[in-house]
Amino acid sequence: MPDSFARILLVDDHELFREGLAGLVNVQPDLTVVGQAGDGLEALKMARDLQPDLIVMDINMPICDGLEATRLIRAALPDVRIVMLTVHDKDEKLFAAIRAGANGYMLKDTNSTDFLSGIRGALGGEATLPPRLAASLVEEYARLAAQPPGLPPAEEPDLTARELEVLNLIATGASNQEIAAQLSISLHTTKSHVRNILSKLHAVNRRQAARLAAQRGLLGGIE
Repeated sequence: MPDSFARILLVDDHELFREGLAGLVNVQPDLTVVGQAGDGLEALKMARDLQPDLIVMDINMPICDGLEATRLIRAALPDVRIVMLTVHDKDEKLFAAIRAGANGYMLKDTNSTDFLSGIRGALGGEATLPPRLAASLVEEYARLAAQPPGLPPAEEPDLTARELEVLNLIATGASNQEIAAQLSISLHTTKSHVRNILSKLHAVNRRQAARLAAQRGLLGGIE
């Protein structure tokens, strides 16, 4: 029996499936499920609260899908391991998951032995990939490496310290009322900050603002 368990957060919008995974994980001598989330924004909140060692993340979920949640969590918690678990075996899903910051990718038809092996491998620093997709990943990154350099990164938005605080809270899914209460500012001031943030990031809504902020490394730096 190990001195401590590896702490796992399960994220999937199907409760019955999550419970099945939790039952499998919790009988292992070295693993334990510390939380379960049903969508990406809930996963972000729980990840920040629970500080798991590894997150098993479904890709297709309501409100905030697994790819966007992975980008947000990776920005806030750069050391957490994230493995995507999905029914999809299409190459573009694999590439999107890796680009989002995932450390591995497993299919939902994986048997329990391979699932647990993949989890332990990811915890040990390995890249967990289905064998039939590993070759595709190598080919895709070889193709990308052969392309000429792309355009320079977008100009960094000139956000104030307060706007960064508001932006970090937007990324957690907090409402204007919740942001106002947490920062002890008026609702009117909160709405003004949100408008400024959307304008400076050239975002059409709060969700896009959170995604752009994660891509530019603007999240996670505010206490």
